[in-house]
Amino acid sequence: MAEQWNDLNARMGAGAAMVVIGLAGIALGGHVFHVLVALICGLMVWELVGMLRPGVRHLQLQLGVVTGLAVFLSIYLPVGFALPVLLAPALIGFAYLEQNRSIYIAFTGMILLAGYGMMQVRDDLGFGWMLWLVLVVVVTDIVGYFAGRMIGGPKFWPAVSPKKTWSGTAFGWLGAGLVGLIFAIYFGVGLQLIGVSIALSMASQMGDIAESGMKRKMGVKDSSSLIPGHGGLMDRFDGMLGAALFLLVIGQFIGFPPGLG
Repeated sequence: MAEQWNDLNARMGAGAAMVVIGLAGIALGGHVFHVLVALICGLMVWELVGMLRPGVRHLQLQLGVVTGLAVFLSIYLPVGFALPVLLAPALIGFAYLEQNRSIYIAFTGMILLAGYGMMQVRDDLGFGWMLWLVLVVVVTDIVGYFAGRMIGGPKFWPAVSPKKTWSGTAFGWLGAGLVGLIFAIYFGVGLQLIGVSIALSMASQMGDIAESGMKRKMGVKDSSSLIPGHGGLMDRFDGMLGAALFLLVIGQFIGFPPGLG
């Protein structure tokens, strides 16, 4: 029993530091938040290349820097010019990688677009809605973590993610729905936000599963060792990638926030 909680102290300490940095960046917004998002996206691609082409450090660094610069520049450009800038790092890496190109282009594209989507949410909708997006993902992860370990039960996909259970997955949806209810009441928007929050929770879990499958294929446990108790940035932000990308897409169809006015 104690073994399943043996990583909790390290996770909580590093998690608290990430919360402080993240909240400060979201609260300050503007250039500070743009730099923070660009740095995270660049480091995630740095980790990705390190998994796909271990030992090629110059390429790992170059693609990480190019990605960070592309994300940062994109938010200051009109959308029509931002899109080719965002997609360029994915195609550049595709040209230079000798293997695992499809994995690289898929994950890098997701990282670039998700980063752009997060900056758009903060710039266009403000602190409150960016906080909602973060809380949906964080609550999904935390509630799923504790529910899965306390309740246990059938595994979600044991071949790829042996610790993930159906109980943790389902309670993550419930936690996200509660976040949606609270924000719907606070902002005075439609209760559809509950469903959108649950869908974002599912999208965040899809991002988590996709990264777990990729790591399993590459034979690695963590994307890197940057964060004690958490692995790498991709291990912590895989859910945010899925949620932010999903919100970027559905926002074009449903209008967001749903029911406002």
